[in-house]
Formats: sequence, C-alpha cells, structure tokens
Amino acid sequence: MALMTLRVNGEARDVSVQPHHSLLRVLREELGLLGSKRGCDTGGCGCCSVLVDDKVVYSCMVLAMSCVKKKITTVEGLQVNGALDPLQEAFVRAGAIQCGYCIPGFIMASKDLMRRRRFPSEKEIAQSIAGNLCRCTGYQKIIEAIEMAVSNSNGAG
Repeated sequence: MALMTLRVNGEARDVSVQPHHSLLRVLREELGLLGSKRGCDTGGCGCCSVLVDDKVVYSCMVLAMSCVKKKITTVEGLQVNGALDPLQEAFVRAGAIQCGYCIPGFIMASKDLMRRRRFPSEKEIAQSIAGNLCRCTGYQKIIEAIEMAVSNSNGAG
C-alpha cells in the first residue's frame, strides 16, 4: 500500500492504495464518491467519466497513483453550496436522466466539451458524448439537455 494525497473536488484527500488500483476504485471505495459508476471496466461505456485537470477521462482506465498533483473533479464536485451545476439542472429539466446510471458520465463529458467549445454544434455535442453508452433510451434528450445548458451559459436562456 502507498499513502498519497489526491486533490478531489477541491479538497486534498489522503488515501492508501495499491499501485494497480484504478482512480474509479479509489473514488468509490476509498473516498465514498459514488457518482462515477462502474460499468464495463474497459473504457467502453463512459459511466466512470471524471475530469482530470479539466479533461474527461475514464476513471476505470487511469491508475490512481498517476493522479497525484492533478485536479480531479467528479460529478459530486460540480455542485456549489449544495446547488446543482447548470448542466446538471439542464439534464433534469430536459428529462434526460432516465435510470441515472450513465448520466454522471454524460455530464462530465459535456463539461469537458463546454470548456473547449463555447458554441458547439449538435454534431460536436454528439461526438463529445460518443464514448458514453445509455442502455435505457435514445440520446435525443441528452443532446437537448446539453444544448439547453450551452444556450443558458451563453446568455440565451
């Protein structure tokens, strides 16, 4: 076991991990942050997506030890003073939450897109979430939620 400090959702958190532990395992099992879900464990479904240094990654594919001195943001870290992030709020308003299992990954992928592109097209939105799978339904409400959040963040809402 190795003792290390991770900066998660703006807080320094001490954890003791094995060198082979994934970031997902540490977030869920050591830190109790359950928003990122364990899906495929192979980087194919996106349920475990988080931001590392503001870029979306599959936390099941990242070794926790590689994240020392990096900024890690989980879906829980998007809230401010207990209020949902505007993107999270848009998912709720658009009815894009289905069963909810995959939604944190979609939200984190969308946060990455919104950081990179101020006015993404529908095609760019679809491409940005292509690494996330939803087994409940189609993706139209998810795309609408992202468009709503983009529109609101740019003063049009």
